[in-house]
Amino acid sequence: MQSSRGAGSEPEEVCPEPWGCEVLVVGAYFADLIFRDLTRPVLPGSEVFAGALDLLPGGAFTPAMAMHRLDHAVVWATDFGDDLFSGQILAAARAEGLDERGFRHHRGPVRSVTASLSYPGDRAMASFQDQVDPQPLAALVREHRPRVLLLPQLQYGETVLAALRIAGRLGTLVFMDCQDVPGTLDDPALRAVLAEVDVFAPNADEALRLTGASTLDGALYRLAPLVRTVVVKRGGHGASAVSAGDRHDIAAIPVDVVDTTGAGDCFNAGFLHARLEGRPLPDCLAAAVACGAAAVTGPGSRLALDRAGLRRWLSRAPRPETAKS
Repeated sequence: MQSSRGAGSEPEEVCPEPWGCEVLVVGAYFADLIFRDLTRPVLPGSEVFAGALDLLPGGAFTPAMAMHRLDHAVVWATDFGDDLFSGQILAAARAEGLDERGFRHHRGPVRSVTASLSYPGDRAMASFQDQVDPQPLAALVREHRPRVLLLPQLQYGETVLAALRIAGRLGTLVFMDCQDVPGTLDDPALRAVLAEVDVFAPNADEALRLTGASTLDGALYRLAPLVRTVVVKRGGHGASAVSAGDRHDIAAIPVDVVDTTGAGDCFNAGFLHARLEGRPLPDCLAAAVACGAAAVTGPGSRLALDRAGLRRWLSRAPRPETAKS
């Protein structure tokens, strides 16, 4: 599998194989403090007791772990300090057997914490991060030469653009999520980065905000010319994707929702797993909704699927509908 990018290549960097790793995930961990079974919304001046509480690893840990459970060789580039939260997530990563080549260890705290108020179908979050100089993305791509570069949130700007162009010259497939990152398609720097992305996967709210469209159809229409494949996660309504002029829509798998934290990252892992196996886009969507549906049946990403679990859940996945966009 190679990316279709390559314009303006530098010959000394054109060497798509051998890959240094299969999947490179770049992003911070988060310790997710999840309050569940809330009886009513939490408003200023009020106090609400949760029926359940979990402290689980999240952030970029989730896609790295989810891809690893699906038997892919993953390098996760992230930072840890000597604080309680770093120690907990590091222990979880080691328990999963994640490759530690991308880990940087710092003296002092490197805290990344999210308090998640989990309601059926959605959640509200408050987060905190200690600031750490990030590992340069271009250097990471050159060092690890990944078959897939997985970026858990929207990034743009000159340094990101340069790194993604290096990835393109190496034949790396670039998968980018969105998350709640400020920015709109009015920004030419953002559009330039999307042109270097192979798969862009916002959720429905993110797609609407990013494009300024009033409908999902409008958001897909505006994103499709800018990125090779756009995949929009629609939660309980399934997912939609547009690539090469074809639109694919898939319904969700009906489940009893416990917590949606981490479901989008598990969705991404399912999609990439099928893509790495050479499956067509409808099959990638089916694997994605299966992994996402399984994830919401437990707290955080605790129930991320392995290969055997994915086979079972795929038997419940509906077939996508395909039409010209």
